[in-house]
Amino acid sequence: MTARHSLWPTRWLMTDERIGERLWPAIGRLPAGGGIVFRHYGLGADERRRLAERVAADCRDRGLVLAVAGDEALARAVGAALVHNPLEPGGLPFSRSVHSLREAMEAKAQGAALLFVSPVHATRSHPGQRQLGEAAAVEIAKAAGVPAIALGGMTEERFEGVAGAFHGWAGIDAWLA
Repeated sequence: MTARHSLWPTRWLMTDERIGERLWPAIGRLPAGGGIVFRHYGLGADERRRLAERVAADCRDRGLVLAVAGDEALARAVGAALVHNPLEPGGLPFSRSVHSLREAMEAKAQGAALLFVSPVHATRSHPGQRQLGEAAAVEIAKAAGVPAIALGGMTEERFEGVAGAFHGWAGIDAWLA
């Protein structure tokens, strides 16, 4: 399956605690068939599960795909389609965040179904982190052989510059506007 023929969404919202109550309008801005990577790592287990259940219900209601970061048991419990950055691959399809060609090749070898290539541009969520830039991100996406999602300072307009190499894009701030 090529990046252009993937069944995975082409537009993704990455969540975390910093979004707060702006999460709900951001979910509402996602197009039908979009995806959410539910992170919220800083919450306690019970609170994280309750919030994941609520996000999962919104995903079902709106026809969105849900990925749960780092916890396959929680992903299964809420009916997620994907686990993002699991410690070890398990029974569900999984995605990986990659920041270099080496990491992309490792993720492919592990069987990742989807790669989030980041950071393409500077991002408020990771200030000071070295950005890949479009040329390096495109090189990684083209070489990966796995559907790739551009992440890091992405918007619909910025995606136009890399669309030929990527299956789609993900962001935080772009969905908060």
